[in-house]
Amino acid sequence: MTTHAPVLPLWICGGCDSLWPCRTRRTELVAEFDGAPVSLALYMGSYLIWAAEDLTWVPAGLLHRRFLGWIR
Repeated sequence: MTTHAPVLPLWICGGCDSLWPCRTRRTELVAEFDGAPVSLALYMGSYLIWAAEDLTWVPAGLLHRRFLGWIR
């Protein structure tokens, strides 16, 4: 179990106080979804929708980059 979970409603990492998903959590997620990039994108897309409801002041493009832009 990771300590790098989001602290809501600010979406800050509980493990390192960075914006969530932090670098560590991204690395963990890539390992967890190894060989399944579409599943990872769908998983993170659900978090994007959830975060957009809490972070109404953050532009949609920034949220998209933050939650999905790092997935390759």
